[in-house]
Amino acid sequence: MPVLLPRRAAPPLLAAALAAAGLGIGLGPAAAPAAAATVPVGAGSYSDTRPAGTSGPTNNTGTPVAPKVTPAAQGRPVPTNDWWSSLAFQRYGDNPYSTPMYGHPLTYQAAAGGLDVGYPTTPAVVGDGRQYEFAHKRDLTIGLAGLNSPDTKADAWSDWTVTPYWSDGARTLRTTIGHGSPFVYAQGSGGDARITTASAPAVFADQGNVLGITVAGHHYALFAPTGTDWTVSGTAISAALGGRNYFSVAVLPSPDALATYRTYAFSFVTGSRVDWSTSGGTVRATYTLSTEAKEGTERGTLQALYRHQWLHTSDPLTPYTYVSPRGTMKVREGASFTTAQKAAPVLPALPRTGAADTPALRARLKEAANAPDPFSGAVDTYWTGKALGKLAQLVPIADQIGETAVRDRLLGLLKGRLQEWFTAGGAGEFSYDRTWRTLTGYPASYGSDTELNDHHFHYGYYVYAAAITAQYDPGWAADSAWGGMVKTLIRDTANPSRTDTAFPFLRGFDVYAGHSWASGHQGFAAGNNQESSSESTNLSAALVLWGSATGDTGLRDLGSYLLATEGEAIAQYWFDADGQVFPASFGHDTAGMVWGSGAAYATWWTANPEEIHGINVLPVTGGSLHLGGHRQAIRRNIAEMERENGGPAVEWRDILWEFQSLADPAAAKAKWDAGNAGYTPEAGESKAHTQHWITSLDALGAPDPSVTGSIPTSAVFNRNGTLTYAAHNHGATARTVTFSDGRTLTVPARSTASATGTGPGPGPEPSTGNTFRLRSGGVLTTAGGGTAGSDTVPSAGGANHDGTPYRPLVYEAKGVNGTLRAGAATAFRLPVDAGTAVGLGQQARISYDLTGDGTFDRTETYHYFATDPVAGWEEYRQARGLKSATGTLGDLRGGTVRLEVWSAIGNADSRLQTGTDTAVVVIPYD
Repeated sequence: MPVLLPRRAAPPLLAAALAAAGLGIGLGPAAAPAAAATVPVGAGSYSDTRPAGTSGPTNNTGTPVAPKVTPAAQGRPVPTNDWWSSLAFQRYGDNPYSTPMYGHPLTYQAAAGGLDVGYPTTPAVVGDGRQYEFAHKRDLTIGLAGLNSPDTKADAWSDWTVTPYWSDGARTLRTTIGHGSPFVYAQGSGGDARITTASAPAVFADQGNVLGITVAGHHYALFAPTGTDWTVSGTAISAALGGRNYFSVAVLPSPDALATYRTYAFSFVTGSRVDWSTSGGTVRATYTLSTEAKEGTERGTLQALYRHQWLHTSDPLTPYTYVSPRGTMKVREGASFTTAQKAAPVLPALPRTGAADTPALRARLKEAANAPDPFSGAVDTYWTGKALGKLAQLVPIADQIGETAVRDRLLGLLKGRLQEWFTAGGAGEFSYDRTWRTLTGYPASYGSDTELNDHHFHYGYYVYAAAITAQYDPGWAADSAWGGMVKTLIRDTANPSRTDTAFPFLRGFDVYAGHSWASGHQGFAAGNNQESSSESTNLSAALVLWGSATGDTGLRDLGSYLLATEGEAIAQYWFDADGQVFPASFGHDTAGMVWGSGAAYATWWTANPEEIHGINVLPVTGGSLHLGGHRQAIRRNIAEMERENGGPAVEWRDILWEFQSLADPAAAKAKWDAGNAGYTPEAGESKAHTQHWITSLDALGAPDPSVTGSIPTSAVFNRNGTLTYAAHNHGATARTVTFSDGRTLTVPARSTASATGTGPGPGPEPSTGNTFRLRSGGVLTTAGGGTAGSDTVPSAGGANHDGTPYRPLVYEAKGVNGTLRAGAATAFRLPVDAGTAVGLGQQARISYDLTGDGTFDRTETYHYFATDPVAGWEEYRQARGLKSATGTLGDLRGGTVRLEVWSAIGNADSRLQTGTDTAVVVIPYD
């Protein structure tokens, strides 16, 4: 099978693009360790010096680098692996400023004369159609007259904002920028405010100290202190600051928003903070900006919310929106907003069902536990982590079926290898770098040392293995034993403390973007990136299990917040679950990698579709159940993988079977039954775990996210209307778990329990309600399930019917209610097949009767799709583009949605697929 190669080496399709260019929860002492060769932590230890012959952070030529920060920021741990990390981590010796930084909606790049700012609104599809990007392109530069700084440093930062700093000796400039901020807040001395535009600006408003300009089709407002005036000369715009030192610039959603934005022009953001809580199966998070009134008394501001945020807030939003690589951003007027989500389910293992072939499972467990080399030759932190995870998955399974000897053998293997790594001076150890305030495992891999990449990927496996160990041996996990070292790894990767001087706050997790970043330096033209989102959530789920096993509710709730937040981000930005994020021209249903500028159907090491799809699934554990919240997206994902692969999975079949089982357990079980005898497991998997997972879900049904439990270690499954409630109690006494549908479950101490009940039907199909599936008989429905089939599209009879329906197939949904989404558009996926006939083309028209009165208020006709003369389904999508459109969309109130499909050209019949979740129309409505 293929071997994972370094994740930070750009694959061919990206090469051209990238060449351009204190919560008191008991995490241990906050102070940096004292100087010593070995720093003891409970029974373990780490080193304060790297092993001989190894490296720490370097630039691209191998020269050691230190954080590029101002004296004001000295002593603060630098939050590497962020959207702006290139400000502080100089990856390239000839660039002391930054690479492009994607704040959204604005993009930035530091330069000698100040901050380059852009607002990319048109996506480009590059790399043979495998990547979409809203690449940074400068609209203007914010600076001071004469500024020519030799570098840019990070001067201050908070949870999602940062302040770059420039100085050339005579002039100094600070700008505060952040995710979701339409403003850049500038403070400078030694020169007039100076805005330099990339092309001659068009002035649409001149109000003295307030200037409205349009550059490259984007609208900006410039705000100087009251009593001053902007002067425009070609592409140079300047204002004397009148003895004051502040000014601001905002990107406007439209020129008529100027008055609203003027209200907040001098309410300067000084910091950002997220606070979270978990209670009764709900995760709440409040995102707050602190501000300072430079003029007047206004302390409010404007924030643009990402899709994963506005889907889960009840706070009022303005009509203003922005374009971003993550879909539409919606603007809130106010300094804070709150989101509320259902907690993601987490279990140490799926509950016992009795459905497994127990003799075969026993044999496979023994084979894994007694392998000559259970760790498969792993020596570095990543591959050791995967091996630890593989063995840890098996411990609860062995316990379930009474294989206590195997369970204890596996626990002994886990303890032995963890303790080796948790003790300085051995073949594998952890070393603390005081300069970068980070803990690095040596031997390192994939740039975890020189680039500070992937710590959350690597260490998540260690925390997961430690959590499973703690479940069976709480004494081993005590701070005075080995728990202290586990918490030290957590402090490096997911530190919830903002006052810890040894490690930064949540190193890799971007609280506003909703997911983690993998690169430590963010040194790419496309911004930062993350490929294996599932290895990131592996850490979050491990925090839930570790916190539950050790009684650390703070870490448990942190894990719940991270998992719920990133789970929604994955659904929207990696899997485009609602069909509202990926540009229509992208042509893929899933992304292997998310970048600051967009996303790519790719991995760092291969173009193999199995691994592009599987890398955002592995490792499959009881923390993977959140993926089952979007079954339709899973079905599309698997279907695309098989199309791209030319058939079912071969190399990573176990990972993809397990993924499919979260939506269609019976189909996955059929694949397991047919193919389990002759395949090689993925490196982090075993046949024992795959058998247990697939057979268990076949008996339990897919995860049901509509019902949540009162503790994080609970889950609900739905098989044809029969619900199975499951929970694990890590505590020393029995407890009762209450589910959101009113069901209760008593769980004995240190046990998993489950019970069944009757659900509301064949299992809810998670949906935003705007996805309509085609059914034979002319029906559009939001209901899940269905029987795969096809309808015949009659021949065009050799005539040209381009744009005019001819004997069309008609599908309708009536009585539809919905609120029109600003900036959204109709989408569809229509599998069609012309067999071996040549010269055929199918065409679609979608019409909206907004009130159901029989008159269609909006009609959209799309360019026809020329099918190939090769038997097999092809996908006709809205990306073909509109041929014509009449009328205007509005809210649906008892309305009708109609799809018509006909043959525009050709002299033979063709087929249109029905009854599947890959034949859908997505309307632009909530």
